[in-house]
Amino acid sequence: MPSRDNWKVPFSGLSEPGLVTDLYELTMAQTYFQHGMSSRATFSLFIRSYPPNRGYFVAAGLEDVLRYLEEWRFPEESIDYLVSTRMFHGDFLEYLSGVRFTGDVWAMPEGRVFFSDEPVLEVSGPVVEAQAVESYVINQVNLQTMMATKASRCVRAGQGRPIVDFSLRRTQGVDAAMKVARCSYIAGFQATSNVMAGKAYGMPLAGTMAHSFVSSYEHEVDAFRAYAESFPDRAILLIDTYDTVAGARNAALVGNEMKARGRALDGVRLDSGDLESLSREVRAVLDDAELPDVRIVASGGLDELDVDNLVGRGAPIDAFGVGTKMGVSADAPWTDMAYKLVQYGCRPVLKLSTGKVSVPGEKQVFRLRDAAGSLAGDVIALRDEDEPSAGAEGLPPEPLLRKVMQGGRTMEEAPGLDEARELLCRDLEALDDGVMALRDPAVYPVHLSPRLDRLRVDMEVSLAAESADRVAAGGTPGPVCEARPCE
Repeated sequence: MPSRDNWKVPFSGLSEPGLVTDLYELTMAQTYFQHGMSSRATFSLFIRSYPPNRGYFVAAGLEDVLRYLEEWRFPEESIDYLVSTRMFHGDFLEYLSGVRFTGDVWAMPEGRVFFSDEPVLEVSGPVVEAQAVESYVINQVNLQTMMATKASRCVRAGQGRPIVDFSLRRTQGVDAAMKVARCSYIAGFQATSNVMAGKAYGMPLAGTMAHSFVSSYEHEVDAFRAYAESFPDRAILLIDTYDTVAGARNAALVGNEMKARGRALDGVRLDSGDLESLSREVRAVLDDAELPDVRIVASGGLDELDVDNLVGRGAPIDAFGVGTKMGVSADAPWTDMAYKLVQYGCRPVLKLSTGKVSVPGEKQVFRLRDAAGSLAGDVIALRDEDEPSAGAEGLPPEPLLRKVMQGGRTMEEAPGLDEARELLCRDLEALDDGVMALRDPAVYPVHLSPRLDRLRVDMEVSLAAESADRVAAGGTPGPVCEARPCE
């Protein structure tokens, strides 16, 4: 099996990565180009607010972003297509034909827990480059963060019981299915049914049988015997094709036949009905047949709330397969992720749109911990600020954003999935139970540093005053943004 630390999936098959963007990224890019706007720009990627019942996020998708930025270009066929649209000028297209991403990226590593309004990633570079990659960056980090967060909630609900990814058939496309399998492993899933993900990421595989397999035999017990003969070391029998309790008795019969041959039935799977009551009946059948080690696996439209209910009521279920609702993050299928300009040249920038205010400047996020190592709060600061005070009894603050790309080249090998998985486990162990609650979670404290908050307030006041002065002078409202030299 390939190592999860070294195996890489071929880069998404994007032969024309520059075109994986929204049109307005290119129309803005041409305008920047034609008006000499080439200064360094920094964009922050963050989530404005929590979806329902979320109190934290799990960072994921960085590896795909970095590989995209290294490959970002407009080959001849891309330029030919843009020519055919008759939207773009020849001088701009000539520029695009040779452009590459030459900027820097600061980011939280995959598996890190983060919170609303915190930059999980910042991209800096010539404004055309940093602006034009926005769509792909949001696409990848939004999807994978959403999925890793959903999967981590399922793991929490299971309270140590194995959780398996069964989502392949109902995710939105094969690429999403691969990303879901990867993110679910980071989140703590034990295995996936997705065979390609198993190969690509070195993940353990898990699977049983379908109802069609059972019904293809005239008698259910014959289907069970055939499967057990083919897979004597990993047989899990699906027992609810007809009558679940009768299926459990047939499985017990086969289990004892296997025991007589020196083998062991691994488990039975429930995929429908009242899983709590059925699991109790099935457990009784297996125990009466002196098969106490045969596991009960439950599946069938489950998510973290279903798992939590079953575990909380003491259902004798040993493992769960979660698919559709996890694979599409059914209760929260999107996040309010934004990629906003926070600095242009040496000038900090912010947005004041109603409900979409951004925070200016290149940033760092510091994580505070108490003396026991528990997470005590985060501070969003300017990148060049000193670490905030840890307090009399706290541990030293931890900077969460690190430089991972410089001059368009990744600075080091991306951490493996096992490393991301371990990082997430450590973060969650240190996070307050109330913030991780599956329903109505507590709000984790996140504050701006005094210096950053002062910059934000001063800019808001200044921009409002400029707008008022322009209106009084008979001009149009809105700030005048003039470039200024770096100090």
